[in-house]
Amino acid sequence: MRAAVLRGGTVEVRDVDDPIPGPGQLLVRSLACGICASDLHFMDHPEAGVDDDSGMSTYDQDVDIVMGHEYCAEVVDYGPATERRIPIGTRVSSLPVLSTAGGRKIIGQNPESPGGFGEYLLLDESITRVVHSELPSEMVCVADAISVGWSAASRAQVTTKEVPLVIGCGAIALSAIANLKRLGVGPIVAVDFVASRRETALAMGADIVVDPADISPFQAWRDVAYGSPESMKEMMAIAGLPGCVVFECVGVPGVLDSIIKGCERGTRIYSMGGPPEGDHLHTLTAKRKGINIQFGGGPTMEHWDEAFVAVCSGSLDVTPMLGHTVGLDDVSAAIDAARDANGPARIIVVP
Repeated sequence: MRAAVLRGGTVEVRDVDDPIPGPGQLLVRSLACGICASDLHFMDHPEAGVDDDSGMSTYDQDVDIVMGHEYCAEVVDYGPATERRIPIGTRVSSLPVLSTAGGRKIIGQNPESPGGFGEYLLLDESITRVVHSELPSEMVCVADAISVGWSAASRAQVTTKEVPLVIGCGAIALSAIANLKRLGVGPIVAVDFVASRRETALAMGADIVVDPADISPFQAWRDVAYGSPESMKEMMAIAGLPGCVVFECVGVPGVLDSIIKGCERGTRIYSMGGPPEGDHLHTLTAKRKGINIQFGGGPTMEHWDEAFVAVCSGSLDVTPMLGHTVGLDDVSAAIDAARDANGPARIIVVP
């Protein structure tokens, strides 16, 4: 098959062996696959996985790896010991995890689990979901990106006495915003330096957007949550001040620490960014403020399914997130373009 192959830190298109489905696996043809920030982190920071002994993500620079974990695909063939419940030719997608003889692998981040930047890939039949939709594959494939922020927003269980603050307005943040809006949470305050990202955040459901070059995100949050000094006094007298729930979706060193230092006491932080090179945190400050930090964790199967249905049904419009599409020959250039914060939240590869 033809594939955009990562090796030695660079991506080039060439012919590689077709993947062969093992027990319980499906062979599928990639129809569309989004370029995710985690693809960039994976290829740029091979050292990040050195201390990860899970084996789920393995970057060996001397071995071919086909990236791409946000895919819509078409069933081509069945491996042994499959139920064959999904007819050949059916459009499908799945949580990007593949069970192999060597354990569970993230699709697109291991030599044994090639991703959607190639013509074919393998899926676990047991977690593969049928696309019940007429939407184009370029829209359906965004469901996995939606599921990450969707899951964080669901797990956060933001109450009516809390005001969410979303830091960064990339794809994960946008999906968190969309689900917070669906859950009836608000007002939602979203922060990004880039004007186009702030506009997209509004389109996805944010109520107020903030340029941190103009005002501190935490001051902007206070202005929204507390209002005037008179309103603040009234709230304190009657029911207490609103709490803050921060969704950190940047993934740049220093951002999480700046949240710890700038946020209110008792803030709950959902850190979805996770810089590959690690970070330094003022834990004493976090302790004194009573801050609760939840790190990533990825979506549950339940939340992945919810996001997938929301995208496929059209109840969640992902159009504001989409940019242009490229073929395999342009994947390397598209990956470079995806590094530009002024670009769209998603560039889609159509093999």
